[in-house]
Amino acid sequence: MIYDFDRVIPRQNTNSLKFDCAIRRKRPADILPLWVADMDFQAPKEVIDALAAKAEHGIFGYSEPDEEYFAALNHWFQTRHGWEVHPEQVTITPGVVFALSTFIRVLCKPGDAVMIQEPVYYPFRRCILDNHRKVVVNELLFDGETYQINWPDFERQIIEHQVKVLLLCSPHNPVGRVWTREELTRLGETCLRHGVFVVADEIHQDFIYPGCRHTVFPTLADDFAKISAVCTAPSKTFNLAALHTANIIIADRNIRDAFRRELDRVGYSQPNIMGLVACQAACRYGAPWLEQLNEYLTGNLNLFREFLAIRLPELKLIEPEGTYLTWVDCSKLGMRGSELDDFITYQAKLWLDDGNMFGKSGNGFQRFNIACPRSRLQQALNQLETAIRDRQH
Repeated sequence: MIYDFDRVIPRQNTNSLKFDCAIRRKRPADILPLWVADMDFQAPKEVIDALAAKAEHGIFGYSEPDEEYFAALNHWFQTRHGWEVHPEQVTITPGVVFALSTFIRVLCKPGDAVMIQEPVYYPFRRCILDNHRKVVVNELLFDGETYQINWPDFERQIIEHQVKVLLLCSPHNPVGRVWTREELTRLGETCLRHGVFVVADEIHQDFIYPGCRHTVFPTLADDFAKISAVCTAPSKTFNLAALHTANIIIADRNIRDAFRRELDRVGYSQPNIMGLVACQAACRYGAPWLEQLNEYLTGNLNLFREFLAIRLPELKLIEPEGTYLTWVDCSKLGMRGSELDDFITYQAKLWLDDGNMFGKSGNGFQRFNIACPRSRLQQALNQLETAIRDRQH
């Protein structure tokens, strides 16, 4: 099947956070949204058909994943990432952020230190603070072109603050880095040496651009598997966020048991049946759809890059290695913080994610979601160019 990602599917009046909440969130009603990380594409036909068949059955009682579910999950990770996932290691949660908060409560006490690498996905910081733990920031080093881990600071902060947990964003949102095997090995060795547990958010692992390769963290060494957990979900890969199904893989039995006891304490048990159905169908049949989608996203990235280079040289694309999110340095516009965000919102009429929300080092940046039909992306770029030129005159 050939998928038409150019097709514009109206999302207004569908209870869409992305399209229907502008006024509620104090944005203009006619704003063009390229912010929250869901896509403007339909899920694979096989997923839609599987959901329709379950809806036709009409009984939505308590449900549990079965052998076919775990076989489909393992098939996906083995064929895409060379990783064998054992059913007993999988725990299903309503989402990755839910799992992050759960890990923080399980792995450390109030007041203990949890490390993040900013600028980073903003719920990381929120999860730590909301659970009364201390945020320790190993700020990524930016050389004007790309981001690297600040290695001396990484180990120094772990020792100084007695860090118990690292929340690892891999691939990294929003800066788009796909960490190399060498980087992840060095990170893992440091964490192993100092007793730091690594919670790896790998939700963007299926969006990797040509020339890069994602490495699942625990596959690097058996010792790394013992001190880590991997958070995955079909929500990003197949645009299924509202079905609230994440697969959390924990190799260490004691940590896994503690994690499940914490789920019992918060009252979560059986997962969403529609999420199970969708995830199973996607893992079994969704590869051709994803391959076509990644080709399309590469085309969108090419358009984005060329437009900025030719028509908006004031803006600098930080070349992404993964994710469908682009991180753009807008500092040459001479605006930062709320001034920049207001300009983007009220002059360009674009709803983006302001860099400040990802940490103080994100000031002057904007995050664009390019997982949309190309005509919509082109419209957004045209609006941005018009607003910038009007401001200059």
